[in-house]
Amino acid sequence: MPRVAQAMQSFFGLRSLTIVFLALAGSGTGGVSGIAAAGQYNSVISVGDAAPSWEALEGVDGKHHSRAETSDKAATVVVFTCNSCPYAVDVEDRLIWLHENYSPRDVAVVAINVNLIDEDSLPAMKEKAESKAFPFAYLIDPSQQIAKQFGAKFTPQCFVINQAGKVAYMGSMDDSPDGKQITQRYVAEALDAVLAGKNPKVTETVPIGCQIRFKRERRTRSSR
Repeated sequence: MPRVAQAMQSFFGLRSLTIVFLALAGSGTGGVSGIAAAGQYNSVISVGDAAPSWEALEGVDGKHHSRAETSDKAATVVVFTCNSCPYAVDVEDRLIWLHENYSPRDVAVVAINVNLIDEDSLPAMKEKAESKAFPFAYLIDPSQQIAKQFGAKFTPQCFVINQAGKVAYMGSMDDSPDGKQITQRYVAEALDAVLAGKNPKVTETVPIGCQIRFKRERRTRSSR
């Protein structure tokens, strides 16, 4: 099964997989693939909600970072990503491109990893950041709380935050998971709109990627 199909199956479940592909195919009248009403693919937050804040997350630079560092930016892109997911690896160069093209326009790019396996550990993140010369912040949250607060479940999964601190877009980076056949750059287009003082035409798309490796929470048997 192709990687996109596997990711879609993990997101929606086997029963709804066929329905999802029909939706992504469009209506035959030029509909844009993967577009949805706000909140359809995120059970925690919706477009227009205040973006969650993070505090004292350690970065590959050895420093601790918080949302306050980017709160005065014209826009901030938060990307939940990691080292181990092939989809996340595929998006690395596009994140670098995003930083290079939008940081001069007062946009911050913040990558956050919450996976806890060795391949996604902070030392491994530092090696990755050095080998790719990441120009943006790459942070880790061992508590995994920031991903839960954003409602992020996949890597990569993107959120565009406007200057007012509200979520303007969430979902995929673009319409090509491997970056080889991009026809619509969702995050870039959302940024262009936000920087022009407008709302993005596309506010939410299906996040395609690997499931975030959340720690299993032990269930306690309730007393009778």
